[in-house]
Amino acid sequence: MAFKDILPGRLGFGAAPLGNMFRDIPEQEALATVNAAWDEGIRYFDTAPFYGAGLAEIRMGAALAGRPRSDYVVSTKVGRLILDEIEDAGARDFGEKGDVFKYGRPNKIVNDYSRDATLRSIEESLKRLATSHIDIAFVHDVAQDFYGDEWLSVFESARKGAFNTLDRLRDEGVIKAWGLGVNRVEPIELLLALEEPRPDGFLLAGRYTLLDHTRALQRVIPMVAEHELAIVVGGPYSSGALVGGPNFEYAPAPPEIIDKVRRIKAIADRYGISMKAAGLQFALANPVVAAVIPGASRPGRIAEDRAALEEVIPADFWRELRSEALVNTAAPLPG
Repeated sequence: MAFKDILPGRLGFGAAPLGNMFRDIPEQEALATVNAAWDEGIRYFDTAPFYGAGLAEIRMGAALAGRPRSDYVVSTKVGRLILDEIEDAGARDFGEKGDVFKYGRPNKIVNDYSRDATLRSIEESLKRLATSHIDIAFVHDVAQDFYGDEWLSVFESARKGAFNTLDRLRDEGVIKAWGLGVNRVEPIELLLALEEPRPDGFLLAGRYTLLDHTRALQRVIPMVAEHELAIVVGGPYSSGALVGGPNFEYAPAPPEIIDKVRRIKAIADRYGISMKAAGLQFALANPVVAAVIPGASRPGRIAEDRAALEEVIPADFWRELRSEALVNTAAPLPG
């Protein structure tokens, strides 16, 4: 099923921070953040077992308990199983996101993209989310940022296992849609080049943002458009770098990114525009983008995101960004 037929609105909620991303978030604050999203009219929630070793799913389930299930859409991920066994959360080797969730639960996380693990992952997510069904299932992180030189063999095991399994579950009506949830464009390009299976869309984090979009425009965006599919943009603020945070791609922002943010912000300040508005509206201007899902761990952030979508940005702002080579010439601009 096409994402545009499933997703209720263009602003969703990215639940990675609920898994204690970068900091130990008090339970009440986490639940209040989801409630704030609901009160702002958000009805699409994206999560994953990986976020805090099940913590984000458990908190999401608790926050949405009692809400009519037909009123909201949930996507989660497959590819990682959460065991009862305990491990040192700070010593996990997860590529570029190694210690992002060191404050999450200490349960052991096992990478497994097989058919059986995919079915088990969905079953366990349903329990943690305390829900009857999952709307969209994404295959999580089958890319180089996690698996280095091994990524193609991991992709191949997912192709034989998770992809075919989710294709069947979609056809049987168990889930409404499936795709990849990745931080890199290559796995999406590879999947779209195959005859089978048939994904419904993708969650692409960090690769179609105001700070980083050139590579996505070269091949992956045209391929997604050609297949008449859609993308959900994760990490529209580039791990916070766009809005003045210290991180880009889950690590301290490099000097060239800090400089780019400074230059964009100088222009935004002149026009009286918030960086959140610039970031969200840029991503949503591309016709293949079905929704953006900024993450939040504080209730007040949600109202900012909602306001950013409605902020009026003059066309001259975008023209200036383009003339300063801060936006790729191939990127569709708002308005």
